Amino acid sequence: MNERSAVVTGGARGIGRGIAERLVREGWSVVVTDVDGAGAAATADEIGGVAGLAHDVRDPAAHRHAAEVAAGHGRLAAWFNNAGVGDDGRLSELSEEQVRRLVDVNVLGVLWGMRAALDGFGSAGGDIVNIASLSGLGPVPGYSVYAATKAAAVSASMSVAAETPRSVRVHAVCPDGVRTAMLDAQDPEGLGAALVHSGGRLLSVEEIAEVAVGMVGTARVVRTVPVWRGALMRGISLAPAVATRGTAVFAAQGRRALRRG
Repeated sequence: MNERSAVVTGGARGIGRGIAERLVREGWSVVVTDVDGAGAAATADEIGGVAGLAHDVRDPAAHRHAAEVAAGHGRLAAWFNNAGVGDDGRLSELSEEQVRRLVDVNVLGVLWGMRAALDGFGSAGGDIVNIASLSGLGPVPGYSVYAATKAAAVSASMSVAAETPRSVRVHAVCPDGVRTAMLDAQDPEGLGAALVHSGGRLLSVEEIAEVAVGMVGTARVVRTVPVWRGALMRGISLAPAVATRGTAVFAAQGRRALRRG
């Protein structure tokens, strides 16, 4: 049995699978969880994880169960809150069900995961890595509710990092657009998709997995990928009214990129 275990939520595919694969290669005992239990089990089997669990992150008890399973395969020392949903659209366009799902999965799912991790780490401590988004750092029309949930994840990461013992490190990774099935499923004609593609090349799952796993053991709380887009987004957040006037320019740039791609 490996000395250290880790939980990766939303690990059946995409960024979560990439994180789980990298952890296994680095010698961790990895518990893969996903709302798609069959997918989690298949991924765990394929990559060498120790367990694949059905896990609805909206359920606090499911997080506690994942922590218990991980502890059976080594000291729980890392928890990756990766599970999320990405409904795109303006606030006026989203259904009540979509809004509630975004908040319940992307905000409450992260909070329940952090609580389970803090309890599971014990006095030895560990690392919590929350997969947030660049959209959580500034205004992103076309992703208003999604961006709000990711802003909450970033804020919670910073606050929990400041209130926990030194043995516990909390991180938020904020990537720009990543080529995943979730992004591909969004409306290619929507404003959100156009803005995501305005930044040029989409990031790969492997790039984000490398950054996320690389946060373990470090003191850094928030990391944007790429760094320059993070600096740009923080600047925009200081003058959102001015930035709004530039939305059409970025959207046009993104639509040109979509047509080329």
